[in-house]
Amino acid sequence: MKLSLDIGDGNYVITGYEPGVVYINATAYRQNLLITPENLYTEWSLGPLADLQVSAFDCLRPQLPDVLLLGTGTRLRWPDRKLLPTLREAGVGLEVMDTAAACRTYNILMAEGRTVAAGLILEEA
Repeated sequence: MKLSLDIGDGNYVITGYEPGVVYINATAYRQNLLITPENLYTEWSLGPLADLQVSAFDCLRPQLPDVLLLGTGTRLRWPDRKLLPTLREAGVGLEVMDTAAACRTYNILMAEGRTVAAGLILEEA
């Protein structure tokens, strides 16, 4: 799927997605990653989604997003419920969806000028 949107001022834009590959600024990535409009973290390694901890998002700490999108691969899967209160206490809203939906939603929120980050799971654990 090719994505097209008026992107605003962000540096990192998702320009396409297909299962196992996300295109950021037209460059293909085949590994899990974290993206914000200002930063791209390509060394985001995860274990099983059920073991996901808030520490997996520590690189976002200098400027926590208002919304964190979690793209869980080709199908919707839920992280451990203990993750939600910790993020909520930090003022971060978590939205869980499949990775294709997370890519589309990231671009929309970024274009609106929202403080957004997306954790995109491409490698199924």
